[in-house]
Amino acid sequence: MRLARPLRLLYVQVLLAMVLGMSLGHFWPSAGALLKPLSDAFVGLVRMMIAPIVFCTIVLGITSLASGKAIGRTIVQALALFYFLTAVALAFGLVTAFVLRPGAGMHVDVHQLDVGILAPYTKHAQTRGLVEFALSVIPETMLGAFEKGDVLPVLLLSLVFGFALNGCPKAARPVLALIDGVAQALFRVLALIMRLAPLGAFGAMAFTVGRFGIRSVGSLGMLMVSFYVACVLFVALVLALLARLHGFALWRLLRYMREELLIVLATSSTEPVLPRLIGKLEALGCDKGVVGLVLPAGYSFNLDGTAIYLTLASLFIAQACDVPLSAQQIATMLAVMLLTSKGAAGVSGSGLVALVATLTVIPDLPVAGVALLVGIDRFMSEARALTSVISNACAVIFVSMWEGACDRARLARMLGAAEPAAPD
Repeated sequence: MRLARPLRLLYVQVLLAMVLGMSLGHFWPSAGALLKPLSDAFVGLVRMMIAPIVFCTIVLGITSLASGKAIGRTIVQALALFYFLTAVALAFGLVTAFVLRPGAGMHVDVHQLDVGILAPYTKHAQTRGLVEFALSVIPETMLGAFEKGDVLPVLLLSLVFGFALNGCPKAARPVLALIDGVAQALFRVLALIMRLAPLGAFGAMAFTVGRFGIRSVGSLGMLMVSFYVACVLFVALVLALLARLHGFALWRLLRYMREELLIVLATSSTEPVLPRLIGKLEALGCDKGVVGLVLPAGYSFNLDGTAIYLTLASLFIAQACDVPLSAQQIATMLAVMLLTSKGAAGVSGSGLVALVATLTVIPDLPVAGVALLVGIDRFMSEARALTSVISNACAVIFVSMWEGACDRARLARMLGAAEPAAPD
């Protein structure tokens, strides 16, 4: 017996799985808390595909752009846009913290906080200078770039490989044909894996509600409300305005990406949708080369949800622990955050790692204050991931238009379609 047509849509299946997962976690919390492996397995399967798909996409994209000047211009424009959006996101978190003051009146004694729960985050939060960061992008071996699945080493290897193929066009033809065939096979494998998205969403929501429950929100509810308000305002005021200036409606893009957004919401991670977004943005009419360069780079350099979280959480700790901050101290904090917000992985828990890394170089704020956020961080990671993935999708379209590498007629047609076709 075939399912009804609405039930065959992936986003409907994911939505139903989320509702079932939340119900299970609420009524049988002990059972729900045991289902985290379902979500971990799904995210792991998709993460397994990210490095090879990014490599194939970028290599094919660079060879299609052909001109090294065009590639350099695309990268510079993308990085300039990323830093602009990050600065605006930091400002939104700062203003929201000053207006809503989520930590005011808590009068927390930092000496009474259990800093032991920060151990999993502090060990990953070593602060690195620009030189150390640049060197970490270089993999130890070519295959080592694929071993850990980090996007930046794969991006570097892809750029070098793509430029090399551009230098020997005759010898490159059979290599490109092979890479193109591998890419098509990888996307087909990804399509099969995505059929498990409802199962991953079910496990993630059952674990979240079963493990943490609504009671874990408690007195920190104001911080959560403030953060969601800041993220919504950033998307509605900044990204929507920029989208309108570029000739398309943001809500139509969100509708086109609804399946990916639901997966991000359920898993609290942007990684599971990276390969699928590459295909969908190309289907919108964005040039393969621009998509291959801008989107993977955005996953490390354009985490606007994390940027909002850093300023809001830092000022929340200052307010809760009664630590006054001067304008100079806040300016220093923002400068540090422009660096610590870059390179954070788009997975659940990365926000706390970036926050700890920020506070370790700002002596005015107690790192122990991060312990206040551990219990509710899981409830804010969804907004961080959603904001970042929406911002990166918009960034790809903006840069494509600046480069004259976007088929605007196709973009309008696809965003206006009742049921946008998902990539194979």
